[in-house]
Amino acid sequence: MRFWFARVAATLGVQIQSVALGWQMYSIARETMGVAQSAFYVGMLGLAAFLPVFLLALPAGEAADRYDRKTILLACYTGETVTAIILACATIFHFASIPLLLTLSAAFGASRAFMGPAGTALGPMLVPKTLLPRAIALNSLAWQGGSILGPTLGGLLVAQSASLSYGVTTALYLVAAICVLGIRENTRPVLNPGSRWDLMKEGLSYVWTNKIVFGAISLDLAAVLLGGATALLPVFARDILHVGGQGFGLLRAGPAIGATLVATALTRFPIHRRAGTIMFAGVGVFGAATLVFGLSTSLPLSVLALAVLGGADMLSVYVRQTLVQIVTPDHMRGRVAAVSSLFIGASNELGEFESGVVARFLGPVGAAVFGGVGALIATGLWAKLFPALRKADRLE
Repeated sequence: MRFWFARVAATLGVQIQSVALGWQMYSIARETMGVAQSAFYVGMLGLAAFLPVFLLALPAGEAADRYDRKTILLACYTGETVTAIILACATIFHFASIPLLLTLSAAFGASRAFMGPAGTALGPMLVPKTLLPRAIALNSLAWQGGSILGPTLGGLLVAQSASLSYGVTTALYLVAAICVLGIRENTRPVLNPGSRWDLMKEGLSYVWTNKIVFGAISLDLAAVLLGGATALLPVFARDILHVGGQGFGLLRAGPAIGATLVATALTRFPIHRRAGTIMFAGVGVFGAATLVFGLSTSLPLSVLALAVLGGADMLSVYVRQTLVQIVTPDHMRGRVAAVSSLFIGASNELGEFESGVVARFLGPVGAAVFGGVGALIATGLWAKLFPALRKADRLE
């Protein structure tokens, strides 16, 4: 339960900080630049956050399989707290700038590079394996609960002051750290023999040779990399839909609304059969909803499309995480989670960068449409390339 509350608090902090960073970056850029170029710099935030994940993912996974996972999480929360405090000071004393925001986004990404593998590997240590699918749904519900409240709170707080957003974020990270400190179970993994490099290679080899694991995480990379239109929400809120900070918070909450509804349903009605088919269907609906969002000129329709997008993504994420964690032995969970985090980080952060770059040439609407069509194509291609994943049946 402490781990669950820590996840909620940390997710709230991450979401509020992400909202504030995106809005502040776009606002600073718009003082001297046009819409397309400002959207590009919002996308650059994603690239800045991804690079540390790319560089640190394998060492982070090896660390999660070698050291106390609770200690790693505490260090990550400390790093995120420091970035939030610096952002608050930069805003209050008026020295926030595009280079500073990009630098702190990179520092934020470095903390998340270690937090992902440690948190993913720690969860299964706290529940019996027979309860793992339900625990994953509850864990996802915690993440989505933070995701639905975080953007809404972020939008409301940013409308008042970006510094207030960063102050609330700091408090949430401290709450998460206190909750993790209260975990009494053993959180140190069994130490594996071999050098660090051998262990990292073993993790990569496992992911590559297990086609269900590789197909599941690479599908997420392909679909979300192309369908990362949510990075452009500040642009849509300000210059497409003209709904300001309040509307921006609603748009950011849209995906989490749908995801929370689906996660809640999955805790009561877990998937028992045809898991692979359901996962591919979720990714396909994700692409279609992205396309609808890109073409929408109405705030209610845009929020609805984003809610469907989030629900479909939650469905595919639930199946993917359950499959990966069930088939992965505990002594390798950190390294496999690191590779998965690298793919997910690439899909999210590089997806933001891709959307920003495409928006530079096609405009924000064109970038969203391009992403939705690309996600649909990726779904069909992966269904053909990974028949074992498509035919996966029981989540056992």
